[in-house]
Amino acid sequence: MDQISDLNDLRLFAEVVERGSFTAAARSLGLQTSKLSRHVRALEEELGVRLLNRTSRSLSLTETGRQFHQHCLAVVAESRAAKDLVDQTRSQPQGTVRISCPLGLLSSGIAGMVARYVQENPQVQVLIDATNRRVDVIEEGLDFAIRVRLPPLDDIDLAVRQLGLSVLVLVASPELVAQRAAPTSIDSLKDWPTLAMADKSDRYTWNLVDPNGQGTSMTHKPRLATDDLASLRTAAMMGVGVALLPGEFVKEDIRAGRLNRLLPDLATTPGLVHAIFPTRRGMVPAVRHLMDAFVAGYQEPV
Repeated sequence: MDQISDLNDLRLFAEVVERGSFTAAARSLGLQTSKLSRHVRALEEELGVRLLNRTSRSLSLTETGRQFHQHCLAVVAESRAAKDLVDQTRSQPQGTVRISCPLGLLSSGIAGMVARYVQENPQVQVLIDATNRRVDVIEEGLDFAIRVRLPPLDDIDLAVRQLGLSVLVLVASPELVAQRAAPTSIDSLKDWPTLAMADKSDRYTWNLVDPNGQGTSMTHKPRLATDDLASLRTAAMMGVGVALLPGEFVKEDIRAGRLNRLLPDLATTPGLVHAIFPTRRGMVPAVRHLMDAFVAGYQEPV
């Protein structure tokens, strides 16, 4: 026998010893005395030793029972400590949260939201798998993966929560804007220098929609193309050209005057930023509150 088949019997045995009788222990546990007695006897039979000396008037530990009882107390104490830990984890954000996020989405706002969340919740550790590959949240032990897709979302067997909307907006430096007439339409940008996310097909087109859903587009030849959003942002602020960048990525630059938003009535079709996770049941506060922080972050206006 490698281990006791029912560890709950250890707790029942310890209760009997603590209360000094089966009757008192059964009353404390809310069990029938006969049922409690059967559990303790089954434990003795499994161990192959007698733990208690029983008479009609008294109950006492055998020497083996006395030593065994000390170990039972340790097991009960560890069990309570484990439950207290879980209760504490369920009551306030703490512990480790493991997430996956694409590189572009991470640099376009998620990284800042995570940093603020960790700063506000010092008992939480967030581990980010920054990758563009497809991940399996269950097999890889992730609490959730963040993705962005155009609606509608595909039907999957996992739970999904929408965190926000991601739109790309046109921006340029104040210096570049000052050198030219203010654009009034997408066509008026055709003579402006542009920047773009790298495209293997070497075809660069901005597809935008207005508030009424009316689409418009412009094909252009960028002066700089890269798959690094930070490089595009830097180039835009230096006046190299107009860039189409995630609104949440450049909203602080727009507020601070480092970038101007051009044609504010035009943007890309909103992508749905969403979290994919195994189940809503048993979600600990650290995970739930981090998702809430993302929702709050995406609600801030561009």
